[in-house]
Amino acid sequence: MPVVEVEDDVRGLWNELKRTGRREVRNRLVEKFLHVVRINAERIWARMPNEVDLDDLISAGTFGLMGAIDAYDPRRGIKFETYCAPRIRGAILDELRSMDWVPRLARSRAHRVDAASRQLESELGRMPSHGELARRLNLTDEEFRRVLRDATTIAVNSLSRSTVESNSARELDGLDILPDRNGVDPVHEMLKDDIKQVVTRGLNRAERLVILLYYYEDLTMKEIGSALDLSESRVSQMHTSVMDRLKDHLCQRRRELVLGR
Repeated sequence: MPVVEVEDDVRGLWNELKRTGRREVRNRLVEKFLHVVRINAERIWARMPNEVDLDDLISAGTFGLMGAIDAYDPRRGIKFETYCAPRIRGAILDELRSMDWVPRLARSRAHRVDAASRQLESELGRMPSHGELARRLNLTDEEFRRVLRDATTIAVNSLSRSTVESNSARELDGLDILPDRNGVDPVHEMLKDDIKQVVTRGLNRAERLVILLYYYEDLTMKEIGSALDLSESRVSQMHTSVMDRLKDHLCQRRRELVLGR
């Protein structure tokens, strides 16, 4: 379609919108100028961290575009793309500010601490202490601790942020490399099994159960006695006997290892 026809089409939409105010006409104008939203959103998004979603910026910019369409007066002779761009950017920046939950004062303090830390590290040739940072910022120890506490609230990472393994080109999400503190370490479990075999080797069934229930199941002597139909004192005697024998066995193994060297 020739450019002149496109311009005439847009001019006709503006005239119809100002005359009728129909929503359908405004929506057609939004479609015509949606490329301006995408261009501005992509420029801002390119400077943002990975947590920021481009679609969110485009959505916010679209609302800015709609506001610009409602306020635009074609009779003033200003090209609409020039008129709407600042409003689109403003709407996107407003959205980014609303997404940023860290107070501006806290972020400003974090920047001050970071700048002072880098300056002192350059001067001293090492990482500065908290006392040195506090003196550089002219803060008392209590004030510096408060500033440092506020600054640490900014250090938030997204589990959806992608990263690349150092020894491969495979991309991983933050969730993939987050340590599972409740997970079972297979090496630790293997060592526990080895120790269990060493400790219970040569024991009869009752002695073996006493050791396993006491050290691995965390039962008391009384509870073990109830489970094995033995008195608490008998369980205690068996435990003491096993520990003495185990101590002798380990001492013997130690002497063998020393002599083997």
